[in-house]
Amino acid sequence: MPDTPPPGRRERKKAATRQAIADAALDLFSEHGFDQVSVRDIAERADVSTTTLFAHFPGKEALVFDRSEEIEAAMTAAVRQRPEGQSVVEALLGHALTTWVHIAEDPRRARFNALVNGTPILREYGERMWMRHTDALAAAIAEETGRAPDDLASAALARFVLQIPTLAEGRTDPASAVETVFDLLTNGWEPAP
Repeated sequence: MPDTPPPGRRERKKAATRQAIADAALDLFSEHGFDQVSVRDIAERADVSTTTLFAHFPGKEALVFDRSEEIEAAMTAAVRQRPEGQSVVEALLGHALTTWVHIAEDPRRARFNALVNGTPILREYGERMWMRHTDALAAAIAEETGRAPDDLASAALARFVLQIPTLAEGRTDPASAVETVFDLLTNGWEPAP
């Protein structure tokens, strides 16, 4: 696969603006609560117009989940760009260990979780967003395994894999928790003797 050229100045500036807006939003939401902060407040903190803010984010909730597209692209790429001979499940395990475990160990994660879990509209938005990822991941799995686009097994695998971060959250060893769940997925469940 050819190397992708580095982003140009314009793309870097756009990405920096987007990140500044997302950072300002998270800071304000953490300080004052989601419902008490307006889009105008966020735009002022980020030193952009509200028009610029909406050019980067479709709504207030999207400001909290600013990496949604990036997360989805990385998951589907893990499936589509896996090395020859590597199974889809092995590729997703590798992705989970290199990305999800890192996120779970990020000290800012507690602040993010408190904000989302304490705000019903954000919890609902996050669940809908995650379900959208299920559809994209299921489509990638089906395509890569030669199955029909609406294949139930591909959808079930995608749904199960996307539950792993929730199952591993709060565990003292997130990597071990991820491996345990993937082991169950690969080898099936065996009752304790």
